[in-house]
Amino acid sequence: MPKYGVPTDPDYNERLAEFEARIQRGEKIEPGDWMPEEYRRQLIRMISQHAHSEVVGMLPEGAWITRAPTLKRKMILVAKVQDEAGHGQYLYHAAETLGISREAMLEALLAGKAKYSSIFNYPTLTWADIGTIGWLVDGAAIKNQTMLAACSYGPYSRAMVRICAEETFHHKQGKEMVLLYAKGTPKQRQMAQDAINRWWWPALMMMGPHDKDSPNTEVLVRWGIKTKTNDQVRQEFINEHAPEILEAGLTLPDPDLRYDEQTGNWLHGPINWEEFWQVVSGNGPMNKERLEARRRAHAEGAWVREALEAYAAKQQKTVVAV
Repeated sequence: MPKYGVPTDPDYNERLAEFEARIQRGEKIEPGDWMPEEYRRQLIRMISQHAHSEVVGMLPEGAWITRAPTLKRKMILVAKVQDEAGHGQYLYHAAETLGISREAMLEALLAGKAKYSSIFNYPTLTWADIGTIGWLVDGAAIKNQTMLAACSYGPYSRAMVRICAEETFHHKQGKEMVLLYAKGTPKQRQMAQDAINRWWWPALMMMGPHDKDSPNTEVLVRWGIKTKTNDQVRQEFINEHAPEILEAGLTLPDPDLRYDEQTGNWLHGPINWEEFWQVVSGNGPMNKERLEARRRAHAEGAWVREALEAYAAKQQKTVVAV
């Protein structure tokens, strides 16, 4: 019996109704369960993009490990980069349960066909960027990932539980670092302000386009893959981070930002979606460098994959011999 259904199947509507009823009851969909092919496609798209983002996201921060100002900061950054590598592994495993191979996902990334978070195509110019990435970028990621911990697909949902715990650590260390700089010397304060200015808008874009311009949001919410829309998650992020940044004595690069008493929300000015789509399309400041770095790492790691395959083959022969 096929696990994935398409609308032309004779029993598709009946199975779809049963599938959606399970989601309405809060049940998790597991790898062996029937699911619409479109549900599977959307999950592979989202989970693989998420996994690629974790792996590519190691690059802008990893470049600063050797330049960390203290041993403490270096240890924190090493741990953080290692966490991101682990997140990528969890997520590739979760996607594999949907019948796609890791090799296929990686080939799509290296060929430039697969997407990853647009924010990792921006450069890290100073050490203050490392703290700001932790506070804003990981802060935005947590908003998305906390929502995904309630995702209707079991393996993705469970992967998010541990990832969220570790991202919370990343968020706190970044916030602590920026707040410390905000109270530091004039130069440190200027570095922190400059980093906030450059990362604020890309962080808001991380949640994706406005709901009206997001073709996938409706079906993702309907099938419980996402429980909130892009705009809802973005608003939560602004409501939490805008007052904290202002309270630290820093400013935000948005002259239209204001608190709305009636809704209790911080309202923002227009987002430059042209910039967002340019970066998503491969024309961001660091798109080519990031992809080239991944291709080089993949090629230089070929001997590790070959050694693992040789070891696995040897173990298989041993089992047969016994």
